[in-house]
Amino acid sequence: MSGIAAWLTVGDASAAVAFYGTAFGAAVVHRTEIDGQVIVARLSLAGSEFWVQQDDGVDPAARAPQAVAAVRMIVSNDDPDDAFARAVATGAIAVADPHTEHGWRTGRVRDPFGHEWELSREL
Repeated sequence: MSGIAAWLTVGDASAAVAFYGTAFGAAVVHRTEIDGQVIVARLSLAGSEFWVQQDDGVDPAARAPQAVAAVRMIVSNDDPDDAFARAVATGAIAVADPHTEHGWRTGRVRDPFGHEWELSREL
């Protein structure tokens, strides 16, 4: 068996797990905690899994606001406009408002931890 899953490092894994649950509907599959703080968590989003790890050296504020992300997560769903609005209401920063282009409805956000997420649906 083989596969691939994103492994995101964040400055506050407990806050990231809560954000991804509220903003994107991600469910915790596994978590490792020390003194009540998440150190590593495996999350599932619509059947796709990704990991979150606490890394105290990560500082999303150090990244220039207009810098292009080296990696972007793509979340396909039935209502990218709603997903975009929910993510922004939860604390994400709008990078590209939902729009239709190249046969897709897509919006992009940067989460509070510096990672970019494209929320889209093929038309």
